[in-house]
Amino acid sequence: MARHKEFEVNEVLDKAIQLFWMQGYEKTSMQDLVENMGIHRRSIYDTFGDKHALFMKAINRYVDIQNKNMRLLLVKQEPVKKKIQQFLESVLEETGNPQGCLIVNSGVELGLLDPEVSSFVEESYLKTEEFIYKLMLVGQQTGEISSQFDPKALSHYFMNAWLGLRTIVKTTTNQKKLSGIIHTTLSILD
Repeated sequence: MARHKEFEVNEVLDKAIQLFWMQGYEKTSMQDLVENMGIHRRSIYDTFGDKHALFMKAINRYVDIQNKNMRLLLVKQEPVKKKIQQFLESVLEETGNPQGCLIVNSGVELGLLDPEVSSFVEESYLKTEEFIYKLMLVGQQTGEISSQFDPKALSHYFMNAWLGLRTIVKTTTNQKKLSGIIHTTLSILD
């Protein structure tokens, strides 16, 4: 007879996310995962598979949470420029989490070594770019954003800025500098 799981899957998966986010994939051992997730090694294998399968489930969950936040921002009843500002500033507000972005970190660490991770990161970036593109289209349709720029080009530009912010927060806590980067980035929309 199968044993009943004595843990909530998303709770322990969130613990794995935090560990992978802090240490990266390569530096995280199965023993680290056992200790941090608070479940037995056998339970990890039975529920999630091997370390790589667990990692893929962790980054999938992370992206699902990020996508949910982007969908909520997209339907928020606020000016588009404000939404874009909030999107960029969300990078600075991630308290209680390791700095930076798990997907950016994963792409840098494993992008050239692991085709599955590389493909996943690329797909995640494309979805984020699509979100930004939708914001740019709405902003141009409402006249809030000048139509002098191609909305696709703007989405590439803001994606690059967002990725840069997700990276630089790992090395600086200078809020004035980070806010200045966001302000300058947003000024292209004026």
